[in-house]
Amino acid sequence: MPDAPPSETALKLTPLAAAHAAAGARMVPFAGYSMPVQYADGVLREHLWTRENAGLFDVSHMGQARLTGAHAAAAFESLTPGDFSGLKPGKQRYSLLLNAAGGIVDDLMAGRPMTAAGDVDEGLFLVVNGACKDADFALIGQALANGPFAGRAALARLDDRALLALQGPRAAAALAAHAPEVADMAFMDVRRLTAFGVDAIVSRSGYTGEDGFEISVPAAAAHAVWDALLADPTVRPIGLGARDSLRLEAGLPLYGHDLDETVSPVEAGLTFALPKRRRTAGDFPGAARILDELARGPARVRVGLKVLEGAPAREGAQVAGADGQIVGVVTSGGFSPSLRQGVALAFVPPSLSEPGTPLFVLVRGKPQPAQVAALPFVPHAYVRKP
Repeated sequence: MPDAPPSETALKLTPLAAAHAAAGARMVPFAGYSMPVQYADGVLREHLWTRENAGLFDVSHMGQARLTGAHAAAAFESLTPGDFSGLKPGKQRYSLLLNAAGGIVDDLMAGRPMTAAGDVDEGLFLVVNGACKDADFALIGQALANGPFAGRAALARLDDRALLALQGPRAAAALAAHAPEVADMAFMDVRRLTAFGVDAIVSRSGYTGEDGFEISVPAAAAHAVWDALLADPTVRPIGLGARDSLRLEAGLPLYGHDLDETVSPVEAGLTFALPKRRRTAGDFPGAARILDELARGPARVRVGLKVLEGAPAREGAQVAGADGQIVGVVTSGGFSPSLRQGVALAFVPPSLSEPGTPLFVLVRGKPQPAQVAALPFVPHAYVRKP
C-alpha cells in the first residue's frame, strides 16, 4: 500500500517525535508518519553498530491491536493460513492476511502474551505493518461483524501504545537491566510484564536478523523508556535506513515491495507460514491457488541476488538470463554494509532459482553480472531454546 504524498496528507507523529528531534534525526515521510531515516552517525555506521552492539528503533507507526473472545483464534484463522488455535501461551507466530486469490494483503505477528506467573492473555496480540494497519483492521473488523464469528470475537486497536525495537547481540543485556525476565526468553516468545515501571508487552523478535526484542509500552511512557535504554553505552538510536539494509541482509521481505496482493506465500518463499493442519483442511482464503502452487510449483519465486560488479541494483531493476532475455525483476536492493557489495531480492522463474545461477541485473540500462545466493545473506542470530 503506497504512502500518500506528504503534500496531500498531513504526516502523523509518533510519541517519540521530540526524542528524534533532540537527537538530530533526519526525518522522512513513511507509512503516513514523519520517521527518522538516520541520525548523526549515518546509515552505514548505524547498520554496523546494530550488528555488533544494540540498536534502538522507533517502530510506533506499526499497528497494534488485541483480538479478544473465546473464538478469537478461530476467527483469525478465517483470514490467515496460520495455526492460531494451537498457539501455545507465551508464543507468537508470523503469518499473513490473504485475499481470495491467494495474494498477500499484509504480513504480521500474532501472539498470546503470558506473564511470569503463567497468566495468559485472552485472544491474540497483533502487530501489523504501519502503511496497512487501517485497511488490515477494517478487514478484520468486517470479518468479525459479518462472518460466522459475529459477536463471538472483537478487535480493539491499541493506538495508545508505542512500539520500540531493540536489536543486536547486546540487546538482551541492555533490556535485562530493566526487565530481568527477558533473559530467559527465546526467539518468538512473548510476555506481558512490568518494565520501566509500566505495563509492557515484550517479544523476542525483530526485523534485522539479529537477536533482539520488540517492546510495546503506553505512549505516555515511550520517551522515558527510550531515554532509559539509551543510557546504556552499548545502545544507540537507529533509523529506518539501517533498518532496511539490516532486513535486506537478513533476507526478510518488505510489504509493498517484495510482497503485495499479487504475490502468494509460495512465490514469496513463506511456506513455513502454512502449517500442515491448514494445508490439509484448505480452509483459508486463496487456498485453491496456494495448494496448486505447492503441488505443481509457482511460475516465479523470490530469490536473493549478489551483484558481482557495478552499482547496487535497486527496486524495479530488470533481471536477465545468460542469453540477455528479461526473466525477472528486483523488488528490494541496495548496498550491504556487512558484505561490502550490492545485494537484492528478486522474482525469477524456478528454473533460475538455484544458488550459484549466473544472471544479470540491468542498472541504468547496463547489464551487470549477478549470482543467485542462498538466503539470508547474513546468518540470523536468533536465540532459540535447545
